[in-house]
Amino acid sequence: MVSSDQRRRQLAREKFQRQQQRREEARRRTRRLTAVIAASVAVVAVIGVGAYLTVGGDDDAKDVADPAASPSASPSPTPSSEPEPAMAIDKKATYTMSLKTSQGDIGIEMDAAKTPHTTNSFKSLADKGFFDGTKCHRLTTEGLYVLQCGDPQGDGTGGPGYTIPDENLTALGKAGDNGAVTYPAGAVAMANTGQPDSGGSQFFLVYKDTELPPSYTPFGTMDAAGLKAVKKIAEAGAEGGAPDGAPKKAVTVEKATVAKS
Repeated sequence: MVSSDQRRRQLAREKFQRQQQRREEARRRTRRLTAVIAASVAVVAVIGVGAYLTVGGDDDAKDVADPAASPSASPSPTPSSEPEPAMAIDKKATYTMSLKTSQGDIGIEMDAAKTPHTTNSFKSLADKGFFDGTKCHRLTTEGLYVLQCGDPQGDGTGGPGYTIPDENLTALGKAGDNGAVTYPAGAVAMANTGQPDSGGSQFFLVYKDTELPPSYTPFGTMDAAGLKAVKKIAEAGAEGGAPDGAPKKAVTVEKATVAKS
């Protein structure tokens, strides 16, 4: 017959064994996680700054921009649930997108002939007030020099509920040996999820020449006043002094309009 002391010791041993098993399982999980993180870091190192311009959650269609998609290390976007707006612009014309922001006005000239889907989408969204009251949620200041806007969620996960095709990808020339082209200061391009034809509403404003893979639709050029405003935002840096984060000078798009030039 097992005494009470023996029974207590047996229960203690069993408890100890269970604790050891749990600890070993935790160690295995940690090793697996470490391996995944190491692999992810290696992939990021290979992909380089191009990953910054994706959108998460999207944008995009909840889309993220990269830029984040890419610019980004953002969650994957949800599938698009709405059709792209019907074509309603003059493809032979130029259009101007005017952004009235809390940090100054930004004018963006768009070429409908080269980027008809993008121009049409932005006009459709602006006409509905989609961008009004949204924040430019991301500023990058090292290697990648962009301000990313166009997310109604304000965190890189939002979009219009549909996606648009990539356009004008050869406009900046042939990629170099590093697989990149130069998006010049003043350029405006679409963020995407890192997948083809995954743009939504997020876009990025380039305030200093930036090398990126030629996979982000370049659809516009900022006017001098707009570029100056974005440079001032960049000079203040991102929150916490980080090279990638919300701009320290909060930027809200108070009103966005798109009109034929």
